[in-house]
Amino acid sequence: MTSMNTLGRKFGLQAVTGEYAGAETVLRFNSPGEELNALRHGCGVFDLGWRGKLVVSGEDRVRWLNGLVSNNTRDLAQDSGNYNFILNAQGRIQNDLLAFQRGEFYILESEVGQIASIREFLEQYIIMDDVEIGDISGKLTSIGVAGPRAEEVLRSAGLNPGQTAPGQVLDGSWKGMGFSLVRDPIEVRNWHELWMAAENVETFWNALIAAGGQAVGAQALEWQRILLGLPRIGIDTGERELPQGTGQAYALHHAKGCYIGQEIVERIHSRGHVHRQFSGLIVEGKAPERGSKVLAGEQEIGEVTSSANIVVDGVSRSIALGYLRREAIPKDEQLYAGGSPATITPLPIQF
Repeated sequence: MTSMNTLGRKFGLQAVTGEYAGAETVLRFNSPGEELNALRHGCGVFDLGWRGKLVVSGEDRVRWLNGLVSNNTRDLAQDSGNYNFILNAQGRIQNDLLAFQRGEFYILESEVGQIASIREFLEQYIIMDDVEIGDISGKLTSIGVAGPRAEEVLRSAGLNPGQTAPGQVLDGSWKGMGFSLVRDPIEVRNWHELWMAAENVETFWNALIAAGGQAVGAQALEWQRILLGLPRIGIDTGERELPQGTGQAYALHHAKGCYIGQEIVERIHSRGHVHRQFSGLIVEGKAPERGSKVLAGEQEIGEVTSSANIVVDGVSRSIALGYLRREAIPKDEQLYAGGSPATITPLPIQF
């Protein structure tokens, strides 16, 4: 259970709690449409306790970690981070994580539901290496702040120690409590994270709300994820998916040297394309269920992996994400997702 799950109950009957990404959290505080509106046009404040953290330390940590993830963690500047995949030997995506270089150690962050499998994968490659892995998810938690007014709210709360670039970490102290301000390495999402000791989360939360932030639950975050076109491990990304098919080129570094799955990644990179591409669909009528087939006429060209009826600026929109064989779509052929007419739209989806 995240720290915010208990705090959410203080908002009364309107706050609904439940499971998201492997942890108990607040799903919505009030109207998910209003909460999404805060993320798009104001400042949303949200629990990130559903994202766990591992610490990687030891003399061999730099070389060792760089050989196990898809991005270049070896050359990260201190107090900076990037987004990574963990791949198998066939180049298929197993997990994703953010890696932050903190000097004498790395912090790896991912959904709580992935933390155990990430740790298990990494530990099997500690052979004669001076590397230790620890789970600090219960000690160090996070609050997210996002939207065009995010920096204004952080400054008003006294929690912005300086300008941050994507992936940068700045440490600060506020009312005698230490914290870190982290700029999301995933630029299209553009979150700010505040890391703090779990026992201090309520104090930081109240300060951000008092400074003008609006409480946002996981349902609005999920809607935002779909609009941004960001795939989730285990939802949109199964055991068959290749990195280039997700459209997340920022998770790859083609000059870093050897890592697990690199041969397949580079073979696809030289070929220039994949057969199935993660895509967005605007659907007429109700959003199709996950697993629904996408058809061009009578020809199956893909399937839906995520979908939702999303209230965008007061208007309900049916949105779906999924992998499509784009080269198999005949020109001017009507598409159908779950039996309803659908149109391919660029990611991120704009309204």
